[in-house]
Amino acid sequence: MTSLRRCAPYLRPHRTLMTATYAVAFGSMLAGLAMPLVLQKLIDGPVEERDFGALPWFIAAFTFLGVLEAVLLGARRLLVIRPATRLETSMRADVAAHIQRLPLSFHTRWQSGQLLSRTVSDVTEIGRFVAFSGVYLVVNLAALAVGLLVLLALQPVLALIVLAAYVPMVLATTVFEEKFRIVARSAQELSGDLSTTVEESVLGIRVLKVFGHGHRTVRQFHRDATRLRKLELRKVSYTAALWWTITVLPDLAIVAIIGYGGHSVATGGLTLGTLMASLTVATYLRWPADTLGWLTADASTAAAAADRYWQVRDEPVTVDDPRCPLPLPTPVRGELRLQGVHYAHPGGRAAALHGIDLTLPAGRTVAVVGATGSGKSTLLSLLSRLDDPTTGSISLDGTDLRDLTLADLRSVVCSAFDDPVLFSGTVRDNVALGLGRTDLRTTARAGADGGTEPGQEHDERIWDALRAVQADGFVSALPKGLNTVIGEEGLGLSGGQRQRLALARALAPRPAVLVLDDALSALDVHTEREVENALRGLLSRVTTVLATHRPRTLRLADRVVFLEAGRVAATGTHDELVAKEPAYRRLVQPDLPALDATTPHTTGKVETG
Repeated sequence: MTSLRRCAPYLRPHRTLMTATYAVAFGSMLAGLAMPLVLQKLIDGPVEERDFGALPWFIAAFTFLGVLEAVLLGARRLLVIRPATRLETSMRADVAAHIQRLPLSFHTRWQSGQLLSRTVSDVTEIGRFVAFSGVYLVVNLAALAVGLLVLLALQPVLALIVLAAYVPMVLATTVFEEKFRIVARSAQELSGDLSTTVEESVLGIRVLKVFGHGHRTVRQFHRDATRLRKLELRKVSYTAALWWTITVLPDLAIVAIIGYGGHSVATGGLTLGTLMASLTVATYLRWPADTLGWLTADASTAAAAADRYWQVRDEPVTVDDPRCPLPLPTPVRGELRLQGVHYAHPGGRAAALHGIDLTLPAGRTVAVVGATGSGKSTLLSLLSRLDDPTTGSISLDGTDLRDLTLADLRSVVCSAFDDPVLFSGTVRDNVALGLGRTDLRTTARAGADGGTEPGQEHDERIWDALRAVQADGFVSALPKGLNTVIGEEGLGLSGGQRQRLALARALAPRPAVLVLDDALSALDVHTEREVENALRGLLSRVTTVLATHRPRTLRLADRVVFLEAGRVAATGTHDELVAKEPAYRRLVQPDLPALDATTPHTTGKVETG
């Protein structure tokens, strides 16, 4: 229960409601246990003595206790629902915020379906335990203890009979909980894998259809679903075995009470009222005993869910704001300096970058070129602190990037990637994302209803960015222009259109440093030429770092940095490197074979500065 106890801080703001919840639950339980005592007094008093004048008082007492029990049960549900739902909301918000703060290296290791399962399904299990199973588990265990005390007060031998039945139940429940928890955790993990399979098959539906692999995905899903079914059946078998135990033992206890109690009444050792009260208490305890199995199962499931939830929450945030951040330089010129930068991926994989020393002058365009796996994308990701170097430092205008807040840094360093990610909002939402002002879900609904998004003051910057990437024409032709909802992943657009919108998103904030990771790869030759011509004027005003292999795009660069196996092999202009670096020439000229990134180039000279 350690992981579940860690969720307690989420309930502290609702201590009063939770205390009231348990108070009324205990009150309801005590009202139920008081009825057998009233029954004993009724049988041993007015019934035995034929004094029916007191009967209305006993009827009133039974009515009062029954109504009180029902009212308190209803009050428990009303009191607990607010803390439980707020716990779910807070836990989901916290894990979602934590996931956003985790470095890029974390997201390369975790499947999105597993994160989705932990954020949604597991938190639901925890909330259900808090609202229902947890309360009943505590109250029902207390009911068993109080019921035994009542029996002990009525007739000690009858209490021992019931206790003899409950001790094996406790032992069986302990063994069951351990086995059930392991299976429940495996089932939840597999459920996350199923979510990942569904998500990937939906996002990659075009690839699956083109290559005819849809049936393979269905088979994989069926295999995982079958494994999940077997795990669920194993959970049911464990629950059934425990249910049999906790059902049979109380029944045997009741049979023993009837046998011993009936003999005692016949011999005068026990009153009929005491026997009836004892039987009523034992019968009342059947409900707490019977629910012990599935309440324990729910507790095990919630504990496994809490383990999975905190597994994500305990991931360290290695890229975060400094305790005492420095202000951005004023004005931001955009000079970047990399000193002794090494980067190794977590998990013991080989280092991606080795001893990178570079100075990227302000207002200049620098191209980073290298074979697949040479470290280009890794290097570019460090410039906006998607990850931090393992050793070494990167500075902006003399200030270490780690001394700046992430918000300040990313307000002046914007990126566009080779994989253009668009969200389920309008065109305006997606392009204005870098302006820090859109709520995609809200404005998607507004765009779908034909409404206009407030904040028209940004439209000029949006249209400037769209014109710069030659996207203003097709955006104007869309049914609602900037207010057109483009759908999930922008699948209704062509690859080139999606990439131009992603590039416009990076240009809209007018950053001091622009990072382009092969951001023109999906454009046709004609559009690429137009975009490059439009970018020439913009690139002269910002520091631009781009990764590309296209000779035409490389001519935009004032300087080219050639990487081999994570090291700087050479620097210079494109024409200089073509003339003096055979490995570079083979890489950028399509008529020659490309160089494998795992084969370091040993003859090129490294130019610094």
